[in-house]
Amino acid sequence: QVQLVESGGGLVQAGGSLRLSCAASGRTFSNYAMGWFRQAPGKEREFVAAISRSGGYTYYADLVKGRFTISRDNAKNTVYLQMNSLKPEDTAVYYCAAPFGEGDYAGVYLGLDEYDYWGQGTQVTVSS
Repeated sequence: QVQLVESGGGLVQAGGSLRLSCAASGRTFSNYAMGWFRQAPGKEREFVAAISRSGGYTYYADLVKGRFTISRDNAKNTVYLQMNSLKPEDTAVYYCAAPFGEGDYAGVYLGLDEYDYWGQGTQVTVSS
């Protein structure tokens, strides 16, 4: 059974940085793309970043492009989200997600409905 466990959230001042981690288990991690999403209070869950199986391809939402970096360490079965220059509007619960199928080697997936496995989420709060 696939399990995803996020960590690294917390409270940070505007302009600060955090690094989120997502540890995966239950299948061969390097065979699957991964993604990060977030959900702020009263808002729908939204795409943040995605990474291909090898880590060679990434994609970012416009709101975080240039500030956030997604990466993965296949030897550690972990995907990361480095968040710099944080803003109060980045406050949300952050989720990592994985698709059911292996997909293309270079594939990155942006849609909520393309992901089948979700972590429990980690809270990120950015104070002004």
